[in-house]
Amino acid sequence: MAATYTLRVLTDFASAHTLRGYPGQCANLHGHNWKVEAEIEAEQLDELGMAVDFKVVKNVAREIAGRLDHQYLNDVEPFDRLNPTAENIAQWFFREMALQLDRPGLRMSALTLWETERACVRYSEPVSSSGS
Repeated sequence: MAATYTLRVLTDFASAHTLRGYPGQCANLHGHNWKVEAEIEAEQLDELGMAVDFKVVKNVAREIAGRLDHQYLNDVEPFDRLNPTAENIAQWFFREMALQLDRPGLRMSALTLWETERACVRYSEPVSSSGS
């Protein structure tokens, strides 16, 4: 089994949402200062000894977070249709990052979305059989 390098970057954004159909106070308009922790895995390093430049990963994470920052999530696609739960936001953020970081030998391994300092969701997808 090959060695694996796991890189982590953090970013954050502030936004508001309402949870459609929720039987409690979260059905009301409220906001969070979200923290995003993205994990990227690589099995090889480049000629500089890097899996991927942290700057590249940070820029991708910040760009995606910027789409949600200071927004009412219920008005932002896809959350205008999809309930903006922490779980759905984490999955969407993971997949958006995976699209932008799609390159040989690199893969998104997990994304943790912190709704508060004490509550988070971690989203990951199984490694495909093709090894990418």
